This record gives sequence, structure tokens and C-alpha cells, in this order.
Amino acid sequence: MITNRHDHESDHVYDGIVEHNNKLPLWWQLTLYGAVVFALVYWYGRRLGAIPTQRQVYALEVAAQRAAESEAARKRGTVDDVMLSTLAKDPNIVAHGKDLFSTMCAACHRTDGGGGIGPNLTDEYWIHGGRPSDIYKTINEGVGAKGMPTWGPQLGEERVESAVAFVLSIRNTHVPGGKTPQGDVVAQ
Repeated sequence: MITNRHDHESDHVYDGIVEHNNKLPLWWQLTLYGAVVFALVYWYGRRLGAIPTQRQVYALEVAAQRAAESEAARKRGTVDDVMLSTLAKDPNIVAHGKDLFSTMCAACHRTDGGGGIGPNLTDEYWIHGGRPSDIYKTINEGVGAKGMPTWGPQLGEERVESAVAFVLSIRNTHVPGGKTPQGDVVAQ
């Protein structure tokens, strides 16, 4: 028979210390339940793709930064090596240049840039210079003696810049089955 309240509440006695069956504080319970709810929401959000991974967040931030840099480069107005190299880092501009390249340039340079009638654009050899401004000049003004049309008036400055950005992105990729080297080696 239980004679006093102290014996009733004690579930365990160890080394002379009596443990009582006390309730957990409310703040502790709310913290526990909140953490469980957060974990479930986060897990389902990740599984459904509503919450991006850190890599996805980073990729979006880098793309936004490169787009801002390329927009700032275009606003400067001068076409130089730095500006064209900056544009070549923007995936949206490179993708636009790739579409343009496959439509306008693939007949002579192949879709992958490996060269056909025109030279291979995926190696380190360049006939008319390999600096970004040289590539821009070649596309914009053409090379009549070699059969390269003048694309500048037809495409406009922005589309020529996109084409240059794509060519810079495939430079030194050495696609399989590319045309043999022509021109001089250009250090990058």
C-alpha cells in the first residue's frame, strides 16, 4: 500500500537519488514538435522539388551574376576582348549563339564547330586571329577571299556577339572528327 506521496511519484531510485515523473516543459515540447514538423515539410518539399538544393541555388545565382555582367558589358558599348569574354560566360547568350550558329554557320563549320568547308573552330589554330575581337571582326566583316560572308549587317551587333560567345565556348574542345588544323596557334 502506498503510504506517502513521495513513494508514489518515484519510479526510480539510483544511488540515493530519486527520479520523479515530471512533465517536460511546454517550450521543450513545442521545440520538439516544431522540429519534427519542419523536418517533414522540408523533406516533402525536397522530394517534390519545391525547395531547391544548394547546388541549384548556387547555379541560379551564378547565372544571374553572369547575366548582369554581360548586360553591363553590352551597356559599355565598346566591343573588346574583355566584353566578349564576359559574354561567353553567360549561358543564355551562349545558348542563343549556339542556335544562331547551328542555323547560319553549320553549313561551313559543322554544327559542333569541327569544320567542313570552313576551318575547325574547336582547336587552338586560327587563320584570322583567335582573340575574341579577331573572331568578332571575322564574323562581322567576313573574309571575302576565303568565302566567309559578311554577317554583321544581316545579323546585327547583338547576334554577332552571341555567335562569338558560342565560338569562344567551343574553342579548345577538340571535337572528334574535326578538320585538320589550319592557321597559327593562338595562346589563350
